[in-house]
Amino acid sequence: MPDFSTQTLTSPFSVAAPADDAACQAALRASGPIPRHIAIIMDGNGRWAQARGQHRFVGHHEGVVSVRDVTEAAVEVGIEHLTLYTFSTENWHRPPQEVEALMSLLVDTVAKERDTLLRNGVRLNVLGALEALPAACRQGLETLMHDTESLPRMTLHLALSYSGRWEIVQAARRIAEAAAAGTLDPATLDEEMFAARLDTASLPDPDLLIRTGGEMRVSNFLLWSIAYTELYVTEKLWPDFRRQALYEAIRDFQGRERRFGRVPGASATP
Repeated sequence: MPDFSTQTLTSPFSVAAPADDAACQAALRASGPIPRHIAIIMDGNGRWAQARGQHRFVGHHEGVVSVRDVTEAAVEVGIEHLTLYTFSTENWHRPPQEVEALMSLLVDTVAKERDTLLRNGVRLNVLGALEALPAACRQGLETLMHDTESLPRMTLHLALSYSGRWEIVQAARRIAEAAAAGTLDPATLDEEMFAARLDTASLPDPDLLIRTGGEMRVSNFLLWSIAYTELYVTEKLWPDFRRQALYEAIRDFQGRERRFGRVPGASATP
């Protein structure tokens, strides 16, 4: 297995990093803890395009550039898990032409980024109803998940055909099935047992949830997991959110005291 610890993420599809980027990252690591897991609600692609008199799809295309830049920066700064709210269960109700264009963009992006993920030790994972995606999307994602499953540097989780309520219902269904089969006593059910049946069971809870676009809501995202997650909302629309904006969010996180319901100064572990 190659040593990824001192490598920088490079991609022919990347935004050029600023000349002082390495120094910015070093200062960020020195100033406080780096979140282990960051989740992002990527909002504002359509508004970004409409403000420029362009079709909404132009905003989605530009949003992919932000995904690349933020993912590269996350890897380089030492984040272990990055979860992106890519397509919600509610997004299936958008106009068919937009949904089709988004799925086509997803297939194209997965194909283009394959070598970059492999070369830089990034594992791909998908959260959500993968079976609901078009066959070409599903097959491309399944292949890339298989090809990257042992890569250790960071895991990039794409929430696709996902919602927090959907995830909780799926876990409840698994519990009900186990109880009906006699393999689970409902009287023994606790939070840990419930969490173990979520799609996100293998992930640490997010330390930081970033929402772009200025909206003050969590939009049915990771509802169980974000119970004690720090929230950061920025007015920047997603196509304008690049690595420097990510660093700003992490700096804000570093200035907070995480108490998990305890009094100030108590242990900061949940």
